[in-house]
Amino acid sequence: MPANRNALVRYKTIDACLRNRQRKWTLDDLVEKVSDTLYEYEGIDKGISIRTIQADIQMMRSDKLGYFAPIIVIDKKYYTYEDPKYSITNIPISNADLGRMNEAVELLKQFKGFSHFNQLNEIVQKLEDHVYAAAHKKQSVINFEKNENLKGLSYLDLLYHSIVQKKAVELTYQSFKAQEANTFIFHVWWLKEFKNRWFAVGVRGVKKIIMHLALDRIQYLCPDEKTDYIENDLYDSETFYQDVIGVTVSTGLKAEEITLFVANEDAPFVETKPLHHSQKILNKNKDGITVQIKVQINFELEREILGFGDRMQIISPAAFKKRIHDRLHRSVKNYETKNFIQS
Repeated sequence: MPANRNALVRYKTIDACLRNRQRKWTLDDLVEKVSDTLYEYEGIDKGISIRTIQADIQMMRSDKLGYFAPIIVIDKKYYTYEDPKYSITNIPISNADLGRMNEAVELLKQFKGFSHFNQLNEIVQKLEDHVYAAAHKKQSVINFEKNENLKGLSYLDLLYHSIVQKKAVELTYQSFKAQEANTFIFHVWWLKEFKNRWFAVGVRGVKKIIMHLALDRIQYLCPDEKTDYIENDLYDSETFYQDVIGVTVSTGLKAEEITLFVANEDAPFVETKPLHHSQKILNKNKDGITVQIKVQINFELEREILGFGDRMQIISPAAFKKRIHDRLHRSVKNYETKNFIQS
């Protein structure tokens, strides 16, 4: 690996450490973390010296790379960023980098239109728009859905490499229902995005019970070198979600045929953007359309249907129809109850 790429790995690792303000970082801590990262991702087992890390910190502080990193030392021992929001990943793109990015975009654009690369089209479009906006110092002309304040996105890179390199991770996680966080070893099998929220999908132990861990609920994450990785020999990620809307999958639950009536106001939206790939139109009339989907009944399906309000009605199955009816009835009662909002 070229020396300059070696250095970039070190800079990114130091940056990740200094952004993690949940612990204090000494020079020895940084040396250990950088050494572990280089071994994990590049197979380099040669130890990094304190002098190398000190030189890296000075380089990050300087203007040579354009970082101007506000690295300070607390109590003459602990390194951190003076600005808690700073990261070297937030620096402006140089003209040279823009040129290289533009060349990459032009190369990727040649593959647009080939069936094997259909999934690349949106990625290429995003890259092209970003490069155009940066080069011309203008706003993007395409506005993709994003959530800049979504927590946990910084974990994507580490999780991705743990899957590719088949390594377990240690993480601290607290679900919305849990009263306190829990630390455990996790084996990530794939990453899943749903409605701009990311999930690490995998198993916690040998029973191989699939879990979806929301990245925004992860409090701490690091590679685990001691535990043997449990490989995925059960599921194909493409077919795992074929019978659901969202990420809540019950492996022992069969998909059901859900028949829905959609009022005219929202019928065009449901026709042009189906609720599920199994959707088929059963009937059309002056009041709306009747559609049918075959899916598991889960939390995300309920939220999708409730989101349409009075413009969508369940026809069958009866039990699911009653469940939604009861939820809507409770919602109406909440609005009718004067003391519903607590002070």
